[in-house]
Amino acid sequence: MALSNPRHPRSAPGRTSSPAPRAAVTLGEHLRGQMRRMCGAAGFAARGDGSARALSDLLDLLGPAAGRPLAAGPPSRSFVCDDHSPVEFSLAFSAGSPVSLRLLVEPGCSAGTLEENGRLGREALEALAARRDFSTEPVRRVEDLFFPSVMDGSFALWCAMDLRQDLPVGIKVYVDPQAGGRERSAQVTEEALNRFGFGRAWPALRDRAMPRGPDKDEILFFALDLGRWHTPRVKVYVAHHGSTAAEAHSVSRLLPGEAAERAGEFCRVVAGGPGRFVHRPLVSCLSYTERDRAHPSGCTVHVPVRDHAPDDEVARDRAVAVLRRHGMDPGVLDPAWAAMTSRRPCDGVGLITYVSLAQSTWQPPRVNVYFSPEAYAVRPPRATNRVQEGWAR
Repeated sequence: MALSNPRHPRSAPGRTSSPAPRAAVTLGEHLRGQMRRMCGAAGFAARGDGSARALSDLLDLLGPAAGRPLAAGPPSRSFVCDDHSPVEFSLAFSAGSPVSLRLLVEPGCSAGTLEENGRLGREALEALAARRDFSTEPVRRVEDLFFPSVMDGSFALWCAMDLRQDLPVGIKVYVDPQAGGRERSAQVTEEALNRFGFGRAWPALRDRAMPRGPDKDEILFFALDLGRWHTPRVKVYVAHHGSTAAEAHSVSRLLPGEAAERAGEFCRVVAGGPGRFVHRPLVSCLSYTERDRAHPSGCTVHVPVRDHAPDDEVARDRAVAVLRRHGMDPGVLDPAWAAMTSRRPCDGVGLITYVSLAQSTWQPPRVNVYFSPEAYAVRPPRATNRVQEGWAR
């Protein structure tokens, strides 16, 4: 999950250089090309009209924003990506399994207010549910918590689609626990967990994932799996500001076995060292299923690799390294890069945004690599200096 800046999510992006003039190209056309090429890179080209249907869903979710020329700039200051692109791509790898392609969309990105953003997002979700034949009842169950009449926070609703080989598309929804004010985010999250039957999980989540208080361990997202999932999840995301790999190790200890050791080592490899994350934080995601109402069934750690690599070539090499360490084939990464952009990896930093490690009590580990569309800007490479890369000792 890419986060431009969780503390100030709608602030302007960092140093950027604009891509070549594309006055006649719309956001939808830009994303359409990337989507088609990414489907080919991930091996979805032979699946009949499945990828074409997902592309149609993507453009429908974007609504009027799809027809907006890139030259006009982003439709809003979305923090899905650093340049405010309202869409993110990612690839999910698991040893011995086909690669999955994921799309994250902010359906209400053309709105002028968070309240309108939430309304447009829910309308787009309902339309998608009608096309894909799934229920949005879980969202309606917590609607009063995440869509108050006057909204605060960073966003209203994001929708994700998982394209999985030979399986129905999986739908996920992300909402903001800070919608009613940051000071209420813990109360809102606890109540939402209660409504889904996971109230007993809250004390351990609070004590282990947020031991330093809300200013340093900040609840970012509440997420729901909708539709055709074998084991639907409820997920809570926490940003660990100013943290080290030790925090990822500590949170991952909520899972049995070697999960904590793998998480700490993963953070060090992706970030290129053991320092402290002082710009974008590490993000933990704890997932809950009916398999265990009191304990997490999964824990994911998201590392903001773009803040700890001088350019995308280094970020790509680190992603390859962790894929190989976990017995996964990194061969899709280079075709995926070519699907997203024609620029060289060494000519910018930030197209590869995050690399994450997902661990579960009932599934093998999974590594996810996240890509920005770079629809509006490309960040130039930075000097290889640990302070510039977001480190502190």
